This record gives sequence, C-alpha cells and structure tokens, in this order.
Amino acid sequence: MESTMKEMRDGASVLDFDSKSTVEGGVEDVYGEDRATEDQLVTPWTISVASGYCLLRDPRHNKGLAFTEKERDAHYLRGLLPPAVISQQLQEKKLMNSIRQYEVPLQKYVAMMELEERNERLFYKLLIDNVEELLPVVYTPTVGEACQKYGSIFRRPQGLYISLKEKGKILEVLKNWPERSIQVIVVTDGERILGLGDLGCQGMGIPVGKLALYTALGGIRPSACLPITVDVGTNNEQLLKDEFYIGLRQRRATGQEYAELLDEFMSAVKQNYGEKVLIQFEDFANHNAFELLAKYGTTHLVFNDDIQGTASVVLAGVVAALKLIGGTLAEHRFLFLGAGEAGTGIAELIALEISKQTKAPVEETRKKICLVDSKGLIVSSRKDSLQHFKKPWAHEHEPVNNLLDAVKVIKPTILIGSSGVGRTFTKEVIEAMASFNEVVFQALLWLIRKFNFCSLFKRMF
Repeated sequence: MESTMKEMRDGASVLDFDSKSTVEGGVEDVYGEDRATEDQLVTPWTISVASGYCLLRDPRHNKGLAFTEKERDAHYLRGLLPPAVISQQLQEKKLMNSIRQYEVPLQKYVAMMELEERNERLFYKLLIDNVEELLPVVYTPTVGEACQKYGSIFRRPQGLYISLKEKGKILEVLKNWPERSIQVIVVTDGERILGLGDLGCQGMGIPVGKLALYTALGGIRPSACLPITVDVGTNNEQLLKDEFYIGLRQRRATGQEYAELLDEFMSAVKQNYGEKVLIQFEDFANHNAFELLAKYGTTHLVFNDDIQGTASVVLAGVVAALKLIGGTLAEHRFLFLGAGEAGTGIAELIALEISKQTKAPVEETRKKICLVDSKGLIVSSRKDSLQHFKKPWAHEHEPVNNLLDAVKVIKPTILIGSSGVGRTFTKEVIEAMASFNEVVFQALLWLIRKFNFCSLFKRMF
C-alpha cells in the first residue's frame, strides 16, 4: 500500500495527499486544512487510479480544462479535452460571469448544482470565494423554491434516499454510499421544510445545501459529509398528484411504523459509521423533532439545528446585547413571539444559562420567560390542549390574546421573535416596549444613528 501511495504522490494520480499543497496544475485544495478527517481512510478510488473518460465524469476528481499536459498523458485524456489548458482561477472567472447573467435565482441554483455534479472542487472554489453572493443561491432563500420544484429540476441524485421500501435493509442501503469515513450526516424527513411545510422527498435540497455550507464555511471535506432524506410519504396533495414528484406516492407514515423506521436508521448509522458520527436532524415537524432529540440524545451524537443551533446563536446575540443595555440574564424578563422548535429551543437554552449562572433550578428560571403562540400567551389554563414541548412554558397567568397586550402586561425587557408570521413587531409593539424600557429606547436610537436603520423600520411598519 505504501508503494502505491508513493507512486500516486509521484504523479500517477491526479490527487495530491499533502493537505498543504495544491494539486498539479494550480488547482487549490479549497477545503483548507481538515484536522478532523486527516486520519481517516482515503476513498476507495485512491487504490485504483481513475483515468480517461471515467475520470472526466467523476465530479470528485474532474478538473476540466485545468488538467495539465502531463496529467493528460498520464490519465489517457488526450483527445477527450480541447487542447487549451485553463487554470482554475480562469474557470472561476468564466463561471461567475455566466452565473451573473441569470436574473432568476432558481436558474443560478440549477447552474451551481450542475457545476457540483461535474467539478466539485471548482464548485467549492466559487462558493468560498463568492460566499456573500452565492450563499443565498445554494441555501436560503433560493433552496426553498428549489425544493418546491425539485422534481422538475431533478437531474442527478444527490445524497442518499431511504424510504419505507428499504425497511429491514437500511444497513445495506448505507453501504451503497461510496464513502466510508462519514463524520457528519444531515437528515430530514421533509415534513417541515423551512416555512414551506411538507415537501416530502423533495426536501433533499436542504441537507445538500446545509452540508455544502459546512464544507465552504466550516472546512469539512465533502467526502466526510452525507445528506440523507428519509422518505415516509407526504401529506402534500399537490405533490402526490404531481407527475414529476420523485418520492413515495402515499400518505405519511406515523406512529409505530415511523418510529421503527427511524430506530432502524439510527442503529444502522451507528453500526456503519461508528458512534462518533454527528447526526443533525433537519426540518422535522415539531411533534417528531423534540421526540427524536429526547430519544437519541443519550445514545447517539445528535443535534437539531432548528431547536439547538438557532438557540445558541440567539443566546450569543442576547449576551452581546447585554453589554449595551446592561444587567445580567437573570435580571431581565423575556417575551417570545412564536413557540415552535426555534422559540421553545431558544427559551430553554436561555433558562439553562440563567440556571447555570444563578444556581437556581431550571424550573424556576423558566418563570422569567413567557411565550406567545397563535392563540395568545401560553398559560396554565391552556395546558391540556398544548403540545408537550410547550407545557413547560405554561405559567400561572390570565389569558392574553395577542402580542401587543402581552407586551403591556408582561412588560418584558427583551422581546424575541421566532414566528414565521411577518410584520408582527408593529409600531405599537415597539412603542409599548420603549414606554417602560428607557434603555431599549436609547439602544434603538443608537442603532438607528450608527447603522442607519431608518429604512429598515420603514419596511417593518
């Protein structure tokens, strides 16, 4: 094996295994140093050198016109490429010019996905060098439309699809994936894709897009990432009637059937990839998201981005804001608009942090936090009708029907919005907050002066 690797290092392969060098022909190792994967097994390709026609159709190793004269001879590429040798930098310039010609974001998305399917390294080069411009293309908001139309724009499968048809043989399906050293899995069942609802199998665009960002922004190599969609059907009638729909044409499985499939999946993942593989639950419906996190949180390395990822970012923002408005977390009163995965997840993390700082039980620190959902303030009189994840936030209080009245009654010092309904922080709500929060009012004035937020407030109101 050592001699094979040495030969490949000496030019018998288009790959260069020195993570700090560049591939011959000036193609950069755009992923950067990846300490997390450097000790992992290399891909099966590295022990049988791909060449010729097959090499040009392998997106992991294809460099297009960036193959040098020497590489074209070594890998039987003569005649399969035009004679010009073009650097990766020039390829990037050409493709960015092409992408900028599109006026419709979905066209840009399709162009980027097609690039990833033929030249993965160049795809990430573009994304890393133009992240502010391309991030909204490969992920939100464009990925939402892409998921809605996924069947129509589908060209080539990305990621791994596990459906009810594979029940009893999920481990075999996982072994069909060519990479063995998987470290991060993003999995969805497509039931709550962004704010768009049940998109079934077409939710695959979310795990694919999320992991593309983990590579571009986090430096995790694509070979260590695995996007997965668990297809248990869909309740979206429009998709069930769509002739281009790519998933199971049946109503969603629930209850024991759903639980057994997910349990088999989680066991198979651990068996195939080990207990250190990170499993991210993405865009599961509320009723499943909390249950899966609670069920597998002690047996697998899991997290839910909607519940925990969002919460960590918001808590960081609140802690930073305290430098401006003063006080500790425990000295503030919190009011949330929205009591879904994000809202309750943020609230719980804030309560845990207050508990950690004050040594008070988390049951006590939760009393500093109130939540408003579509039916008004969450109070104890509603407890019997509440979903289980809302019940810890049902405090003893008179019913309040809307956000404005809740602000006036609760008098929060920190107001957090986590609802998908827009234009709810109205002028009246802001004025009510400012009426008993002089510091908040002064902070708003400071933000307006420093960052010219006037146009933002005009759009809000």
